[in-house]
Amino acid sequence: MTFRMPAEWEPHERVWIGFPSFADYWGKPLAEAQRQIAAFANAVHDSGAGEAVHLIAGNADAAALACDLVDEGVIVEQRNIGDIWLRDTGCIIVKDGTQRIARNFGFNGWGGRFDYAGDQSIGLELAQAAELSVRDCDWILEGGSIDVDGEGAAVTTVDCLLNPNRNASLDKVQIEARLRSDLGIERLLWLGDGLGNDHTDGHVDNLARFVGANHLIIPEARDADDPNAAVYADAHQRAEAFGCKVTALPSVGRFEQNGEAVPASYMNFYIGNSAVIVPIYGSRHDDNALAELALLFPNHKIVGLPADAVLTGGGSFHCSSQQAPL
Repeated sequence: MTFRMPAEWEPHERVWIGFPSFADYWGKPLAEAQRQIAAFANAVHDSGAGEAVHLIAGNADAAALACDLVDEGVIVEQRNIGDIWLRDTGCIIVKDGTQRIARNFGFNGWGGRFDYAGDQSIGLELAQAAELSVRDCDWILEGGSIDVDGEGAAVTTVDCLLNPNRNASLDKVQIEARLRSDLGIERLLWLGDGLGNDHTDGHVDNLARFVGANHLIIPEARDADDPNAAVYADAHQRAEAFGCKVTALPSVGRFEQNGEAVPASYMNFYIGNSAVIVPIYGSRHDDNALAELALLFPNHKIVGLPADAVLTGGGSFHCSSQQAPL
């Protein structure tokens, strides 16, 4: 049997979304981050098309608040979740025809940076609750570090996947072999650095996303002070040399929080069954990015939602979600 990781635009049975639950992790932005994640959950649910939305809260108070913030039909669950980043702590589900298996990878807090109770176990717990067959994988892989086109191609960054703080004993060839075996990835594009000040060591879902077979979108700097201009240019060059079709979207530009440039990115969108939910940041490029995404997803509704408070926790909508394909 040949199992493969489906592209994100293939039909979903459900999506799990982490709900900010702990003031110790989030501090002052907690309340606004909760409202923004609830708005994300509502937008996926409102799009219909049969995708069940499961919002996962970490304690009773957060679960009660989530119930108040979301629309009827969004399923709120209280579970032993760490932080909200289910893209990285959740299982990755692969398919062979109609058969599905949840791949449960190791997780070490993004290279030992964070140790939150629940992060190690939440992926298995959610997969089992969905009655999915689970297979453990004996190496560390975060879902945000790869993106796939569902037809054998994937993209990642050297910055993250070859970082010795993840799998120090595995070299490039060995990692490629494991991705082939576990996720059905036959062609792997290695980009270089990720965005600056990204505590994930440069997850690719902030830099490059597939929107079709062998078709990537990558930001480009349209402001002179964009801190990631060189990263975007290098990614474009590598992707084109690899043989990918590349479409450029505007980057957010320089976006600061507490006086520091942070990795705000339109690439951290979530592709639902009938809507694409895009983080926006009050940048002058927001409207152009949404319009250009609408051309790439003509059969989806494009929804831009503020995500500045969510970004204070280190990620955005794609990072907080993990889908279960049909």
